[in-house]
Amino acid sequence: MASLSLQLSSLHHTSATPLIIRTAPLNLRAPTLKPFSIRSQSAPVLSQDDLKKLAADKAVESVKSGMILGLGTGSTAAFVVDKLGQLISTGQLSNIIGIPTSKRTQEQAASLNIPLSTLDKHPRIDLAIDGADEVDPNLDLVKGRGGALLREKMVEAASSSFIVVADDSKLVSGLGGSGLAMPVEVVQFCWKYNLVRLEELFKELGCEAKLRLAGDSSEKPYVTDNGNYIVDLYFKNPIKDGFGAGKEISALEGVVEHGLFLGMATSVLIAGKTGVEVMTK
Repeated sequence: MASLSLQLSSLHHTSATPLIIRTAPLNLRAPTLKPFSIRSQSAPVLSQDDLKKLAADKAVESVKSGMILGLGTGSTAAFVVDKLGQLISTGQLSNIIGIPTSKRTQEQAASLNIPLSTLDKHPRIDLAIDGADEVDPNLDLVKGRGGALLREKMVEAASSSFIVVADDSKLVSGLGGSGLAMPVEVVQFCWKYNLVRLEELFKELGCEAKLRLAGDSSEKPYVTDNGNYIVDLYFKNPIKDGFGAGKEISALEGVVEHGLFLGMATSVLIAGKTGVEVMTK
């Protein structure tokens, strides 16, 4: 008992050990954020074919059922013919008659079931739609790099309205200014004689005349749908007087037609990055 009392007495008088609670120090610094970036997605870049198709689709909006249409030739005109074929097949256009400007266009239109005819049967055309190789501020054109300049000019001259479709790469300050070919269709007979005369005619403009060949690796001359050759004129400086130049070219015996389409376009639809611009006189 004495031992138990002693132990109790000892416990009673023992001082309590103070309780110490330690906490981890607070980190008051703002958390570090990982850097991030936002990438904006730019609008898709339109190809030259995309721009041509935009202009072609816009031009076809002017076509009404019952029209006699001049169908152009070339990469841009092909989009026009495709669109017409679609609208005819869905019944959105009817009683359309097309006058093609080349065998190539004739075959394309026939494959799309577009009714076709000729200038002999329809000498008056409501509307012609075609591309252009160059367009100047006066809406004068260079055409015919596709080789169909004679038939194009015949059909488009017979049209009440002529809409040109192109992309903005075709715009020039003066005809011949692109440095690319301005075609002249000549008879096969003594073609070299006319090539020399054409080059001499525009010597002051730094003109170089070349016979068009059938292909890059071919040595055979290109032959038009009319059985003629083409002499391509390359100018270092733009033509100053288109009407005067056209008159001088046409005066040469053996020249069939030239690629200067002057005062013929009623409007030009130019497709660019911002959309389709309508140019009128």
